[in-house]
Amino acid sequence: MSEIGATGGPDAGEILRIVGEAAYEWQLDTDRLSWSPHAAAVLGIADMAPLATGAGFARAIDATGGVSRLDAIQASKPRQAADVGIYEAQYAFKRPDGSTTWLEDTGRWFAGEGGKPVRACGVVRAIDARHEREQEMIKLAKFDSLTGELNRTAVIDVLSATLDETIRFRGSCGFLLAAIDNLGQLNDSYGFDITEDVIAQVAKRVRARVRGKDYFGRISGNKFAVVLTKCTPDELSVAAERLLAGVRDEPVVTSAGPVAVTITIGGVTAPRHAGTLSEVLSRSQDALAAARDKRLGSFAAYRPSVERDALRKESLRATDEIVAALNDRRISLAFEPVANAARRDVAFYECLIRAHRDDGTQLAAGDIIPAAERLGLVRMLDHRVLELVVEELLAAPELCTSVNVSPASALDPGWWSGLGALLRANSGVGERLIVEITETAAIQDLDDARGFVARAKDFGCRIAIDDFGAGNTSFRNLRRLGVDIIKIDGAFVQNITKSEDDRAFVQTMVDLARRLRIRSVAEWVQDETAAQLLGNWGCDYLQGAFVGLASHERPWVPEKKSKAAAGV
Repeated sequence: MSEIGATGGPDAGEILRIVGEAAYEWQLDTDRLSWSPHAAAVLGIADMAPLATGAGFARAIDATGGVSRLDAIQASKPRQAADVGIYEAQYAFKRPDGSTTWLEDTGRWFAGEGGKPVRACGVVRAIDARHEREQEMIKLAKFDSLTGELNRTAVIDVLSATLDETIRFRGSCGFLLAAIDNLGQLNDSYGFDITEDVIAQVAKRVRARVRGKDYFGRISGNKFAVVLTKCTPDELSVAAERLLAGVRDEPVVTSAGPVAVTITIGGVTAPRHAGTLSEVLSRSQDALAAARDKRLGSFAAYRPSVERDALRKESLRATDEIVAALNDRRISLAFEPVANAARRDVAFYECLIRAHRDDGTQLAAGDIIPAAERLGLVRMLDHRVLELVVEELLAAPELCTSVNVSPASALDPGWWSGLGALLRANSGVGERLIVEITETAAIQDLDDARGFVARAKDFGCRIAIDDFGAGNTSFRNLRRLGVDIIKIDGAFVQNITKSEDDRAFVQTMVDLARRLRIRSVAEWVQDETAAQLLGNWGCDYLQGAFVGLASHERPWVPEKKSKAAAGV
């Protein structure tokens, strides 16, 4: 008896019962299994006789649930000396009445001759509540909470395993990426709860039409994925058409009434058209985009495209070059003069971005901004250009310049915060800075654009609308914006000496600006004849080859000072 028992307290067996544990000793060589008192209470059974041997206990273990004690012992490694090892296992224990409880089994085994386990001592305890919590956590980690289907992580795991197996056995598999069409409109029209109901019901319809050997899951808000095992290109199309019909043939019934829903699907066959996990995912997205371009509610299979692959390679190259140019401070400015139409002297300069490779060669100027916008790098470029422009303005008190801001930055509060910080730190610079935004950005969100214009004017800046005439800015919106300058799109200006339509359009824009007391700049002015026409119509400023091309030279410095570098 233990010391506790000797002093009148509970004995070791009673302590084990209180904490819900049962101890055992298992002689592996004879298979005799001895249990501590109250083991029956811990295991929830009336008769311990069937569990008096290891074989008898093994018969009460659910083979499909967890790892058995013997497996845990055999898998464990001995500690230090080769005669002792530690093991731990979890498994389902079946009672005679058919009920099941989960047990945690921990202990030590002792080796006999030859180092093999001959005796094990340990304890078991019921862990039903903990096991239930763990299973729920596993479910949450693997399944989507709304639809009950596999989540993105689980789908990708299944796809990766399926692809590996397909390649190993020289087979063919497929992957379908399906998106619910116009989900944003559904949300606006019916509300969040109805939209979630639609997603859940679409998932049920798709699930009902997926083969038993395939896998289905939700990988984002409106997108589902189907991993098709052992699937040929023809079977890919058949499966996609089956899913399309299953969703569109009948309206989805909701508490707000029936809702017509369609899905669009893109698919790819692997490894025929995609040999890696990343290729399967990206090319199914390409196929989905192609299906959307064709028609919502349709299917498109991935087809190789030389042009698309070339664009991807070019994007990767451009990304590396632009990021490297930013990191290595190889971004610089070129200055294009803007002349007074009447006096023909320089009124201000437009700052244009230039980027150089590490070997000194220049990146194509016309490709930098489009590539940066496509790759999500344009805000970084805009911020760097703004820093350089402010440095130029500080170095040359007589300089007045404009700077282009991309649509992404023009409507980004973070960019304007950066502008405000720079201008507040450098008093007087704002009065010599003109911020150019495109007409498209200005009308994208008129209220936001008005707020940005007002904020820039608080800093002392002026605002110009670039490429004016290329968008759809109305007379009313132009007046509401309160801009200072419009720059008439050069596509209309370059042919005014030859095209009557272009002459009429440009003259109307100049007249409109004059009546609204807004200064006008004509871009792409080619020759004296065009310059005279524009001056006669009342255009304030000229820009283009006739005035001067962009250059890295700074003619406003004392030794190269131009006739005038006056403000607008």
